[in-house]
Amino acid sequence: MSNLDLVTIIIIAANIIISYKGFGDYAFFERYKFNVGGVQRGEKIRMFSSGFLHIDTQHLLFNMLTLYFFAGTVIDYVAPIGFIIIYIVSLVAGSLLSLYFHKNEYHYSAVGASGAVTGILYAAILLQPGMKLIFFFIPIPIPAYLFGIGYLLYSIYGMKTRIGNIGHDAHFGGAIGGFVTALILAPYLFQTNLLMIGLLAIPIVLLFVLKKMGKM
Repeated sequence: MSNLDLVTIIIIAANIIISYKGFGDYAFFERYKFNVGGVQRGEKIRMFSSGFLHIDTQHLLFNMLTLYFFAGTVIDYVAPIGFIIIYIVSLVAGSLLSLYFHKNEYHYSAVGASGAVTGILYAAILLQPGMKLIFFFIPIPIPAYLFGIGYLLYSIYGMKTRIGNIGHDAHFGGAIGGFVTALILAPYLFQTNLLMIGLLAIPIVLLFVLKKMGKM
């Protein structure tokens, strides 16, 4: 992780300010959260604005810490403008996949930067697959690419079983956005990391195969 970049500070600050506005203003929160019915009525802003709202401080803190740890890696490879593009594309991709899977659930709602943050995480893994990740409950380093594949496979399971009050589809959509946008911004990866591209694409392909087979 490199030093905290100005663009990361701005995005974290925007999440904090807008989230706290939502904590104290129920009408504001309801107006800008992701809601299938609202989007279908033409309120497309919800697909973007919901990415800056959070349920509570813990939800906000977890997303911002994850962003903090992986933003630097992405910025090092694709510069601040590339980071912004990946963040925004991932945010919207998360909302789009949620809309795709819940289009018949008029009252389905969601908030959080998780889609955008997962996109940054997946892009970081793609750009630097040799990273090792350490979690407090697993005291040994885990190759980043194994974590990325495992996380998306778990997300497929979560989408299928609806386990927990978690927007697994937004996470998955964000990862797709981060994956595809990173490849567009860093096409040299097709020459240097083709095997890794294929491995990280496995859960993405699997999701749509399962959907096509009617198992999602």
